[in-house]
Amino acid sequence: MFDKIFSSEALAESIEILKNEFPVALWETFYVTVLATAFAIVLGLPLGVLLVAGEKNGVLPLPKGIMNVLNVIINLLRSVPFLILMILVFPLTRAIIGTTVGTPASIVPLVIASFPFVARLVESSLREVNPNIIEAAQSMGASPFQIIVKVMIPESVPSLISNATIAITTILSYSAMSGIIGGGGLGKIAINYGYYRYKYLVMVFAVILLIVLVQLFQSIGTKLATKSDKRLKSKR
Repeated sequence: MFDKIFSSEALAESIEILKNEFPVALWETFYVTVLATAFAIVLGLPLGVLLVAGEKNGVLPLPKGIMNVLNVIINLLRSVPFLILMILVFPLTRAIIGTTVGTPASIVPLVIASFPFVARLVESSLREVNPNIIEAAQSMGASPFQIIVKVMIPESVPSLISNATIAITTILSYSAMSGIIGGGGLGKIAINYGYYRYKYLVMVFAVILLIVLVQLFQSIGTKLATKSDKRLKSKR
């Protein structure tokens, strides 16, 4: 079996597929991951801020009922497995994109699956902010909006960048899974060739490229988080 998988014919065929199909698939995976992450941050960042600022002792207390509803919605969306969620949001995907298959269509379920996750990551980052800094801003008469925009978010930038890196690598893995229902990218190639046609060498190439993308995103995120960390700057 392994002789056939790694034979010269299989290797030559895999290299041909690598040349012809992988560049487009790599680009599709990249732009879907980046776009989905951007939309997830746009939705998840305000929610994460509300989860912290809207608490009883927060800078912008909200009614308990609203906070409970927010937490329930976020927890509910996070608890649904991604493959099931992709199927559940078919009507919404069709309404927005016009179809449920293809690379652009995979962005909708990716955003819905990831923005609750981003909201929790933002919540975690904001909770790391020193309460004394917030109290000092309040004592100087800063409004809740000013505290959020000029104190809480700037103080948590390194943590936010680190968590954004976690988010983008998670969304990358989700994008590969979307190939099961017709999404494009490296996931589609891995499933079509590795699962349906038993061309495991092609699947190995797809996995290697996914690993390279993860390492790329992780390296960029780590460098940005390090550069934005005031504590590290003060030690230099």
